[in-house]
Amino acid sequence: MDNGDWGHRMTTPVTLNVGGHLYTTSLSTLQRYPDSMLGAMFRGDFPTARDSHGNYFIDRDGTLFRYILNFLRTSELTLPVDFTETDLLRKEADFYQIEPLIQCLNDPKPLYPPDIFEQVVELSSTRKLSKYSNPVAVIITQLTITTKVHALLEGISNNFTKWNKHMMDTRDCQVSFTFGPCDYHQEVSLRVHLMDYIMKQGFTIRNTRVHHMSERANENTVEHHWTFCRPAHKVED
Repeated sequence: MDNGDWGHRMTTPVTLNVGGHLYTTSLSTLQRYPDSMLGAMFRGDFPTARDSHGNYFIDRDGTLFRYILNFLRTSELTLPVDFTETDLLRKEADFYQIEPLIQCLNDPKPLYPPDIFEQVVELSSTRKLSKYSNPVAVIITQLTITTKVHALLEGISNNFTKWNKHMMDTRDCQVSFTFGPCDYHQEVSLRVHLMDYIMKQGFTIRNTRVHHMSERANENTVEHHWTFCRPAHKVED
C-alpha cells in the first residue's frame, strides 16, 4: 500500500453504531491511541461486529460515546457545566482503555478557569390548593426569586410591573411576587414569563424539585423550585 492509499484509508469515514446511536468519524481518529480497545479493534487484532446496515456495532452507552469520540478528536476532555454522569463516563473510558482520558477523569480540572465563577438564581413557586373544590382551585400563589445578581433583580422589577410585587429584604437579594386569589393559568403565565426572562439573561436550569405538604384539613401546599446558573468573570476589588 503506497502513501496515497494509506492516507485515503486513514481519512475514509467510518460509521459506528454504539448502543443504537450512530457516529461517523475517520479511521485515524479511532486509532489515535493505538493501545486502546478502539485502536486494537480497527487494527484488526480481534473480530468486529456489524449491525444490519453494515455499521460497526459496539454494545455500550451510545450517549456517553459522544464525549469519548470528542476526546479522540481533540485529546481534551470537555463536558457540559451541568454534567452529572462522570462515574459512568469513567467506566466507559475504562472499557475503551483510553489511558489519557482515564487520567483526566481521575484528576479532573476545575470546572471553570480561576477568573470564572458561577452565578445562581433560585425561583420558587408556592401554591396553596383547596382540597374540596372541583376542579382544585388555587387559593393563593407566591413566586419568589432569590439571587445576588442585582442587575437581574432590577430587570425583573422593571419588566414585571403589572404584577402585585413585594420587595423583600434587599440584604438577602430577594424579590417576592405575590398574587391571588388566582387560577392556574395566571400562575403558569407569570412563571413561564419569569423563566423565559431569566434564561434570556444567559442562565440555564441546573435542577428542579417539588415538595408537597398539608397545612390544614382543607388546604394542600405544593412548592416547586428551579435553580438557574451561568458562568461570570470575577471582578477585582
